[in-house]
Amino acid sequence: MAVQPTPDLNQASAAGFGFQTGTILHRRARQKYTWTLLTLSVALFACYLAAGSILLPAQVASLDPAHKETNLAIVTSISSFATLFVQPIVGALSDRTRSRWGRRAPWMLGGAVLGGIMLILLPWIGANVGLIALMWVFAQVSLNALQAPLIATVSDRLDPEHRGKASAFLGVGTTLGMTLGVVVAGLLLAQAGLAYAIFAVAVIVLAFVFITVNADASSKEVPTSPFSWKAFLGGFWISPRRHPDFAWAFAGRFTMFLGYMGITMYLFYILLSYVKMAPIEAGAFMGLQAVIGAVASIGATFVAGWLSDRLRRRKIFIFAASLLVALGVAIPLLMPTPVGILLYAVVAGVGFGSYMAVDVALVVDVLPNPDHAAKDLGVINIANNIPQMLAPIINAALISVFGYSSIFVWSIVVVLLSSVLVFPIKKVR
Repeated sequence: MAVQPTPDLNQASAAGFGFQTGTILHRRARQKYTWTLLTLSVALFACYLAAGSILLPAQVASLDPAHKETNLAIVTSISSFATLFVQPIVGALSDRTRSRWGRRAPWMLGGAVLGGIMLILLPWIGANVGLIALMWVFAQVSLNALQAPLIATVSDRLDPEHRGKASAFLGVGTTLGMTLGVVVAGLLLAQAGLAYAIFAVAVIVLAFVFITVNADASSKEVPTSPFSWKAFLGGFWISPRRHPDFAWAFAGRFTMFLGYMGITMYLFYILLSYVKMAPIEAGAFMGLQAVIGAVASIGATFVAGWLSDRLRRRKIFIFAASLLVALGVAIPLLMPTPVGILLYAVVAGVGFGSYMAVDVALVVDVLPNPDHAAKDLGVINIANNIPQMLAPIINAALISVFGYSSIFVWSIVVVLLSSVLVFPIKKVR
């Protein structure tokens, strides 16, 4: 790797547990960390996908089936816009947090508890699109407040040689969570209240377990510069001229999510209106395709993460993974059948799993300043959120004019663009 740890990143605590700014974990603590990182990621992304791809679309469709695409675009776009800057703001605040529990734990636990409460309340708020959007915004903001400091711990606790593995665990957690969320939500589609509650409780419990098992050292004595609103707000701008590698990583992540999430977020409606399934049948089928895709994706995730660390290369893996995603998206375009959707799940799942296994490690490697890791990782997360805000709007417009096949063409184009944006990055091989 071209990126080397700074001197303070080599200073580990005597016991190898917990950390202050820059502490690197020893082997035993690293094992505990990666496994609890995996389980919490599973719970978090199960919430995102269960609600965002099945429970919420079904709830919105039940209000007005004829305008479900437009109404879902309203709900998801509002929530994505509202959460646009949550992760960088929470990340910056957690970087400066000084408490006996460390910098990250207070934000993680608070986000988990508040997000869980919002999810439990979501199915009981009444048959109104505006109220659904409002509650989903509160839930998304809270869960993002958990996610930002969680991802920052990869930079806090691991040296570059072990970040690929942690990135792979995050990728596997994402895949397992998406799969578990879709399966459980599909099976419990007629009992939405129970489904929301299961995911909410899982996030709260596993966030507490992560914080307890990976007990952070106190950050009360860690020095920090005087607070300045000008410096705080200005810190969210990361100059592409001064940090071009970070800018290219942002652009690549942005286009990948714009293409891939557009299909993922509308898959329930794709099954209803493109493949012509009934709602209950579509819910169960989404669980099947999620399981099949996860099996392929998880294997690819571990292989890509391990090989990336072993070969000390990131870019070629991201390029190849992007091509696989584009190929997978092309399959339902040519084969608008259940079999086509299952083949898409396998091929695109392998591609996206491999992409996520390496991309987090690449982003951490090109961070402008490791001491501001949470804030900068929050900035990069905007590349996830803006596409999730734009994708429903773009999809709704394309579907209304050209039909469902057009969203597959659009996805292929932007994912192929993503595949080449990694090559200008110079700091990482």
